[in-house]
Amino acid sequence: MRLPVAPPVAPMLAKLARELPTGEGLLYEPKWDGFRCLVFRDGDELLLQSRNERPLDRYFPELPEPLRDRLPSRCVVDGEIVIATGHGLDFDLLSLRIHPAASRVAKLAAETPASYVAFDLLAEDDEDLRGVAFGERRRRLEAALARARPPVLLTPATTDPAVAADWFERFEGAGLDGVVVKALDGAYRPGERAMVKVKHQRSADCAVAGFRWHKDGEGVGSLLLGLYDRRGVLHHVGVAAGLPERLRRALLDDVEPYRVGLAGHPWAGWSGADPQAPPAGRMPGGPSRWNAART
Repeated sequence: MRLPVAPPVAPMLAKLARELPTGEGLLYEPKWDGFRCLVFRDGDELLLQSRNERPLDRYFPELPEPLRDRLPSRCVVDGEIVIATGHGLDFDLLSLRIHPAASRVAKLAAETPASYVAFDLLAEDDEDLRGVAFGERRRRLEAALARARPPVLLTPATTDPAVAADWFERFEGAGLDGVVVKALDGAYRPGERAMVKVKHQRSADCAVAGFRWHKDGEGVGSLLLGLYDRRGVLHHVGVAAGLPERLRRALLDDVEPYRVGLAGHPWAGWSGADPQAPPAGRMPGGPSRWNAART
């Protein structure tokens, strides 16, 4: 690829706020519950890059063709991959895509195809737009996606905080995490928390049913959380991740007395032996990299 912005690029991030900021010069967007994805296109060459600067192409084989059809021939776009169902966005269906078997990924792509929601333009033709004010980047993005249609979409945006507050309340539970707030005069700052996100707050007392090793092999990378339904079935509901190094090592000592084999564990289907395991037995990211624990 010969683009003015070459991969990999660390995406610009957001810092958490508890209340919706107001004032002049702000743009509000829905916060999508999906996989962050930067798209690099140079003619027929296309690269989908994750938030962690890794390729996503093999997990979403249904997206390259519509992206080539609807994006400018040479560009870098920031956005989110989502899967929409009749009940809203489904993050668990996205997580199932991170699977080592191409046949499994292809089957899921046909059954529950993904969409791409664009919200920023980092480059177009030979122009690096990262130093350009976001208001102008947004205008250019709208022009670039003027003929876009599903599964490639342009995120809604508003300068009216009342509309943003309505989004925040009305779309809770539909797969939208909250609202993202951006300064119209702001540059694109890779890897920095230069935006603001206001997220819905929910709490639950969860069972810790397992953990994943950290990518460096030292300590706990994330805890696998579950909730029991009325039938006593333990459902995976999320992870606790982003742990500081000191806590990762301390947690390893804490979970050691509870480590057990997969035999008899309610999520034993994640061992990879049964790719058709029921929803209660599914886990994103590859079952061979987790350890069971008594709940």
